[in-house]
Amino acid sequence: MAKDMSDTFLYTTPLDPRAKPLIDELIFEYDSRYGTYFSEEGAAAEMNRYPPEAFAPPYGNFVLLIRDGQAIGGGAFKNYDDRTAEFKRIWTRSDLRRQGLARKVLLELEAQAARQGYSRIYLTTGFRQPEAVGLYLANGYTALFDVKADPEVYKTLPFEKDITHLLVSLELIGDTAPSKPQAVNHI
Repeated sequence: MAKDMSDTFLYTTPLDPRAKPLIDELIFEYDSRYGTYFSEEGAAAEMNRYPPEAFAPPYGNFVLLIRDGQAIGGGAFKNYDDRTAEFKRIWTRSDLRRQGLARKVLLELEAQAARQGYSRIYLTTGFRQPEAVGLYLANGYTALFDVKADPEVYKTLPFEKDITHLLVSLELIGDTAPSKPQAVNHI
């Protein structure tokens, strides 16, 4: 996999016009996989469950991975509890998959959550998203369900990861993480 030096992260809001094509594709994919399984309104109901402010500093954040001026991936996190960020909407454009972009977004979100003072990540994915399950397991997340069971019995599949090591790394390089989540510079 060649590393594309033109890929950059942009911290913004879910309302950023550059995010719309990604979010629209995410809604389409969720609807294709789940239909009205979770809600009569489909994926749009889930996507609108949280206000954009939930993904804004000091307690959350929203990032886009930009290539040649276009969003090719993204993700967000919000406050789950005093030490835990909840990751949401980790996504890459469907025509650019299998290039490590989701991992790139995941690692950036972990680093930003640590910079904002979080020491633990919690996230869920749907039972019809085996590629997401693989991504999280391959990147050190602990499944909070029996991975040998039929995932449909759980509907949503929760994971967690301790990122205390990232907080320690920040301290070692002199970028002391705050004791509680708060706004920080992004770049």
